[in-house]
Amino acid sequence: MTIIFLLIGISLTVALTFLGAFLWAVRSGQYDDAYTPAVRMLFEDEPAARPAGHDINQPRP
Repeated sequence: MTIIFLLIGISLTVALTFLGAFLWAVRSGQYDDAYTPAVRMLFEDEPAARPAGHDINQPRP
């Protein structure tokens, strides 16, 4: 019977820890930008920079 009380106490501690972390994230602004992630896939990515002297049209030696 004591193991049940111990497990309930541990689960409440873990739940309150996660609740505290969630509230901290909300208050620190982690969820402020709800628009950009929805349209991020519509933006074109910048092409990756190539090393100097590298041309894709020239065959490799």
